[in-house]
Amino acid sequence: MTAEASFGRIALIGIGLIGSSIAHAARRAGAVSHIAGYSRSAESRATAEQIGFCDSVHDDMAAAAADADIVILCAPVGALGPAAAAIAPALKPGAILTDVGSVKSAVIRDAGPHVPEGVHFIPGHPIAGTEHSGPASGFATLFDNRWCILTPPPGTDEAAVAKLIAFWESLGAKVEVMEPRHHDLVLGITSHVPHLIAYNIVGTAADLEEVTQSEVIKFSAGGFRDFTRIAASDPTMWRDVFLNNREAVLEILQRFTEDLTALQRAIRWGDGDALFALFQRTRDIRRSIIEAGQESAAPNFGRDKTS
Repeated sequence: MTAEASFGRIALIGIGLIGSSIAHAARRAGAVSHIAGYSRSAESRATAEQIGFCDSVHDDMAAAAADADIVILCAPVGALGPAAAAIAPALKPGAILTDVGSVKSAVIRDAGPHVPEGVHFIPGHPIAGTEHSGPASGFATLFDNRWCILTPPPGTDEAAVAKLIAFWESLGAKVEVMEPRHHDLVLGITSHVPHLIAYNIVGTAADLEEVTQSEVIKFSAGGFRDFTRIAASDPTMWRDVFLNNREAVLEILQRFTEDLTALQRAIRWGDGDALFALFQRTRDIRRSIIEAGQESAAPNFGRDKTS
């Protein structure tokens, strides 16, 4: 670990999957000397204390953020503005304020106005996660070989950006710096719309009257099972994602609808060449994802057969 990656006190405003995983990974890296965690849930605080990934657990987010060198907002996107306002008086000059939300323009819009002078505001998004949530679901290797995107506003102190990059790298992540609106468009196609499709197709299957629920569950060993895995993600988080990245999502959905119509036409008219060309191209994309180290080529995508 480089000296630039070291922080004295880190405050995690939210200790669910991402927050607790940051704590575990920071402990593994020796990147911090004190981890302060906040949750409004007494049950989550008790779980965090039992597991022991925090040095102090708080029911007041300003108390957790006090004297912290880096404060990470690990809450749904819709809650980040109020959270930034609540902790603003406790943020010390020179501290870094960042987040883990998957929409960046909205975070800058909602949280940015509350950041005090002298505090370095560097929004971030670790592209890592599972369908599980809560403080017991975190683990130290969540960010290993995964990307974390930072979207610093113009004029952000370069030394602070470099220090945050080093911090995420110490947790095992690869870091990219990106313009906020571009981030939102990229994540719209790679994450947001796929989740929306998963939620929708699972809901459609549940609504089909001619297929009983027991049959949907019984025969879900194929693609439908993987859709349900995605659709099991935290509903509050994804509600906020779609409400706060609506422009990019709607733009991508329009393109998706046009492509789906073309695919429907190919099936209707028996255009096997068009179908084969599409499936060949998408298989090549899948292979490139594996080659990039962002997925496993193992049978069942490397997942346990019981998951």
